[in-house]
Amino acid sequence: MTSYRLTFASYALLACLFLSAACGTAWAVPGASERPWTMPQPALLESMGFQMGGWIQQGITLNDRQPSNGFNGPVGLNDLDREWQMNQLWLYFDRPLRNNGEGWGLGAHLDLVYGTDWRFAINNGLEDRINGLHGQTYGMVIPQAYVTVGYNDLSVKMGHFASPMLVYETVPTVATPLYSHSYAMAFSEVILVTGVVADYKLTENFTPFFGFTRGWMQWEDNNGALDWTGGFHYTFRPWKTKISYAANCGPQDPDGRQQRFSQVALVRQPLGRKWEYIFQTDYGSELYAAPGGGTADWYGVCQYLNYSINPRWRAIVRAEWFRDDDGARVYGPPPGAGIRAWPGAPGFAGDFYELTLGLNWRPHPNVLVRPECRWDWYEGTLNSAGQLPFNDGNSSSQFLFACDLVITF
Repeated sequence: MTSYRLTFASYALLACLFLSAACGTAWAVPGASERPWTMPQPALLESMGFQMGGWIQQGITLNDRQPSNGFNGPVGLNDLDREWQMNQLWLYFDRPLRNNGEGWGLGAHLDLVYGTDWRFAINNGLEDRINGLHGQTYGMVIPQAYVTVGYNDLSVKMGHFASPMLVYETVPTVATPLYSHSYAMAFSEVILVTGVVADYKLTENFTPFFGFTRGWMQWEDNNGALDWTGGFHYTFRPWKTKISYAANCGPQDPDGRQQRFSQVALVRQPLGRKWEYIFQTDYGSELYAAPGGGTADWYGVCQYLNYSINPRWRAIVRAEWFRDDDGARVYGPPPGAGIRAWPGAPGFAGDFYELTLGLNWRPHPNVLVRPECRWDWYEGTLNSAGQLPFNDGNSSSQFLFACDLVITF
C-alpha cells in the first residue's frame, strides 16, 4: 500500500508540473485577467460581514535512509517517509476588525481543519476529545476560534488562537515559505494558546502586545496557573526593516512547578526589490526539566534568504542551528501516548542542523507548488536508549526531498 501511495502521489505531482509547462504557463507573467478564484459566499455570512474560504495541502517526502519505522525523525510537519499526506484541508470563517483605528469594532474568526497536521496541534481538552488518541494518522483540529474587540488603536483578542510567538513560520500553510518547518517552530515556540492578548498601536511603526493564556497547547488548563505573553512589532521605515519580539512564561507541568520561559526575536530586511533576508533567534529554559532535576536550556538561530525570480517563482534558502543542552525539547511522544508520530523519546542532548533549498511556483493565483531538498544532521550524544535522531535511531544525518501542492478556494 505504501508503494502504491508513493507511485501515485509522485506521478500526480509530476503531471501537474509537466501539464502546466506544456500549456506555456511555467514562466509567463500573470495577466490582469488572471485573478484568484474564491468559493461562493453564503448570503447569511455575507450579511454578517464574514468571508469564507480555505485550501487543501497535500504532499510527499522521500528520505534517503528509508527508515524502517517510516518517520523522518524530528522533522515536522511532513514527518512520514514515502507516504502521501493530506496535511491540511482548511476551512475558515473570518470577520475582520474594521474600525480603521477610530471608535468601536468587532471581529471574529473560526478555523476548521482536517488532515495529518492534527497530530501536531493537539490541545489538552479539545483535539484529544474530538478525535481520541488511538494512533490514527488523520484527525480534526480547531486551530482558532476567537473574537476581537477594538477601540481606536487598541484591539483585544479573546479565545483560542495562534501564539504571538509565531513571528515568521505559521500554522496556516499558505503563510509559510516551505513545506517542512524549522526546529525552532517545532520545539521552541508555543503553537496554539487559549486566553486574552491585547495590542495597542502606539505609532504607525510600533505596536506592543501583552496578555495571559492557559499555557502551551491548553484548551483546558492542566495546572490552574496562567502564562503571560508579550512583545512588540516595530518597522524602521527608512530601511523597511521589520523587527518582532515575543516571549512567553509560565509553568507547563500538571503540578505547576516547572516554570518555562521562551522567547523569539526576528528581523526581516528587504535587500533591493527581489531579495529578502530573515534572521531569527530563539531561547528557552525550564525549571526542573533537565536530567537530575536541573534547569533545561535550548536556543538556536534560523536564517532565510528569499529571492523573487518573477511573479510566479521564488527561491528560498533556510539554514538553521538548534541546540538542546539537556535533551529536554527535541523528543517525540512517550510510549503509550496514543499519537502516531516520531518515537524520539527520550530526548537528544546536542546540536541539530538543517539546510533547506526550496522553490515556490505559482502557475495560477490559486495554486502553489513547493519542492524542496533538506539535509539534517546531528552532533551530540546518544540518548539514554542508545539511539540517534534519524533512521529509526541508527543515523546522525538524513537527506529529504519533498514536494507539496496547495490549492486555495
